[in-house]
Amino acid sequence: MTPRQLTLPLDLKGRFTAEDFLVAPANRTAYAAVFGWPQWPARGLLLSGPPGSGKSHLAAIWAERTGGAVYEAGQLSPGWISELPEGAAVALENIDFSDSSENLLFHFLNVGRERGFWILLTASQVPSLIWPKLPDLASRLRQLPQAELEPPGDELVRAVLVKLFDDRQLAVEAEVIDYIAKRMERSLGAAREIVAALDEEALALGRRVTRPVASAVLARLTSDVD
Repeated sequence: MTPRQLTLPLDLKGRFTAEDFLVAPANRTAYAAVFGWPQWPARGLLLSGPPGSGKSHLAAIWAERTGGAVYEAGQLSPGWISELPEGAAVALENIDFSDSSENLLFHFLNVGRERGFWILLTASQVPSLIWPKLPDLASRLRQLPQAELEPPGDELVRAVLVKLFDDRQLAVEAEVIDYIAKRMERSLGAAREIVAALDEEALALGRRVTRPVASAVLARLTSDVD
């Protein structure tokens, strides 16, 4: 058995900057919509897409450009809303999560309209008959300009893997990257998780990221999910 080395946790979280966002067919329309600020047709935008498609990255880019901040919808409260300054730029993430109050979100949008907020909302879905349940909120969200992110395609997944390995200064052969890309979940979040796990495994084994190493890590991550 190959001896494992003691590894220390490394703070190598994904960098959510404009320079690190890889534009591809799956996200080009949404990217253009976010970067269209401040020439938006309204003072808000609803950004939707499946988990791991890049919504949080675009929200972070927008917040940096506007001088605003990113919050989770679960942070909504009457007091928090009342303390926001006039003309605030607010990116509010995951507004379709069950722990976010639809009444509070509707109140936030009303206050934002009255006080001139710039608002970027992210959700995993577009308004439908299923969500949201509050009719007034559904109507308000449908009035907002919308941009949708599609699941990343093969080209984007490979490019993201290359970028993430490069960020960690890991030299990984193209054949190994192709092997990983064909077998991983089609999400950018999954790519970050896999690369982090492979980095830790390579350090522990004192080896490069090879196909057998990648196979073992992918199997382990899959079994953890199951």
